Amino acid sequence: MGLTFAEKVLSRKAYQEVHAGDCVIVDVDVMMASDTTGPIAIKAFESMGGKQLFHKDRTVFILDHATPCPNERIAALHKLIREFCGEQKCVFFDQNHGVCHQVMLEKGLVHEGDLVLGGDSHTCSYGSVGAFSTGVGSTELGGAMLTGKTWLMVPQTTRIELSGKLPEGVYAKDVVLKIIGDLTSDGVTYKSVEFAGDGFARFTQEEATTVCNMTIEMGGKNGVFLSALTDPGLMPDKDAVYEQVLYYDASEMVPMVSCPHTVDNVKPVTEAGPEKVDLVYIGSCTNGRLSDLQVVAQILKGKHIAPSVRLLVCPASNQVLMQAIEHGYIQTILEAGGTISTPGCSLCVGTLGGVPGDGENVLSTTNRNFKGRMGNSKANVFLSSPATAASSAITGVLTDPREVIQR
Repeated sequence: MGLTFAEKVLSRKAYQEVHAGDCVIVDVDVMMASDTTGPIAIKAFESMGGKQLFHKDRTVFILDHATPCPNERIAALHKLIREFCGEQKCVFFDQNHGVCHQVMLEKGLVHEGDLVLGGDSHTCSYGSVGAFSTGVGSTELGGAMLTGKTWLMVPQTTRIELSGKLPEGVYAKDVVLKIIGDLTSDGVTYKSVEFAGDGFARFTQEEATTVCNMTIEMGGKNGVFLSALTDPGLMPDKDAVYEQVLYYDASEMVPMVSCPHTVDNVKPVTEAGPEKVDLVYIGSCTNGRLSDLQVVAQILKGKHIAPSVRLLVCPASNQVLMQAIEHGYIQTILEAGGTISTPGCSLCVGTLGGVPGDGENVLSTTNRNFKGRMGNSKANVFLSSPATAASSAITGVLTDPREVIQR
């Protein structure tokens, strides 16, 4: 019986052949925590008697969810992390480096075939470089920091194949929203998801990261782009056993939007509008990368946002911000009436400025839209691609980006 990608990676880390359903103890290659989960992981590590990190050079802490620090309570948590990292001599990125997942990829801290645990549910992003990466609870992370190991059940695998080429105005975010709408938010709970086919193979690494990032939004344990694999030993066998295989045609894809208040409430943009848009947020670990800002700048060039719209753009990292400045994207966004936020999570989790008002509609390029996600439970959050977001900022209503691009 052949093995899937997940079974092959976990077999290596368990030093024995394992199959879906097996409970195994495995070596962990990389551990990551943000400022939201880091303090709890540190306390868990210390409560287990931890004195020294098992892998100090592969344990990473990143301040990103609430930076610059908004209040004294969070300042105390940041101080705790800084002091711990200073004592342990582990890898530490202070404020203004950017969103943890973007920084991990930019700095080359994750590699093909790695088993990565992160104290953040969107750790599954690293499947874009061929890693088995998954989010875990802070206590579990603290145990891995102490021992260098964790236990898990080997997941079953769903394979999703995309063939063909996307039409103009349709992007990776539209594809993954379509899939989530079909599968629902718990359609592949605790499953590994393999993204295969020549359609996905056409995606850039940044586009692959967008898709893998949202694997958790369909319930997945992890996601991986098979086109990112260069080690033949990690490629799934031809006779690998899958729980299900789904097929999509890229040429049939259209711009999609996730409507309030669940991520799987997905419709084509043309069927969801015209909803008034009050606030547009472009950024996050899903869609705040350089290619995203390029698309936004191309749409906004020579135009101005609607008088009724506020546009907030947050580059995913300081590196992205500097590159966007160099390419002129930031100037274009500012000239169009946008506001630039400090690299990090920003409005995605509602911890900093830009929180919407009661009853307002937010169009966001982030990954979640449940009530209160962006700091106000009385606001409505829609999710879309950066192209749809930028186009809607111009018109003031939910807009198919192809209508603006063709003008």
